[in-house]
Amino acid sequence: MNLRKRRERNTEVYTASLSDIMFFLLLFFLITSTLATPNVLKLLLPNSKASTQSIKHPITISVTSDLQYAVNNTPVSAELMEETLRAIIKDQTDPTALLKIDKSVEVQNLVDMLDIGNRLKIKMVLATSTSGNTTKK
Repeated sequence: MNLRKRRERNTEVYTASLSDIMFFLLLFFLITSTLATPNVLKLLLPNSKASTQSIKHPITISVTSDLQYAVNNTPVSAELMEETLRAIIKDQTDPTALLKIDKSVEVQNLVDMLDIGNRLKIKMVLATSTSGNTTKK
C-alpha cells in the first residue's frame, strides 16, 4: 500500500487589489458625507426675549442746486435743519438719512450736512445716479 502524505494545499487570497477597492470606497464615502451635511457645526444660537423688530424708515434730506433744503419733502431752512432732524429722530434707534444733493452744489454744503448728521449720530448715505459719463467736451 502506498501511503503517501498528502500535500496540503496552501490557499492564499491576494488582497492587493482589495486594498485599492477599499481606498476608493473610503474616498467615495468621505466625499459624499461632506456633501450631504455641509453645516456640521452644531451651534446654540442666542434667543431674544423681545419679539418686536425695529422698522427703519430713512429720513430723506434733499438739497437743490439753488440751496433749497427739504426733509422728507418738507421745505426747511438751513438754520433749522439740525433742530428739525433732532425732532424727527427723537424716538428712533440708530437713525439713517438718505442725502439727495444736486451735483452742482458745492462740497462745503455736503460737508455741513454730514457734520449735522455726525453731531446727531445719524448714519448718512449719499444717493448717486448711475447715468453714465457726464463729462462735457
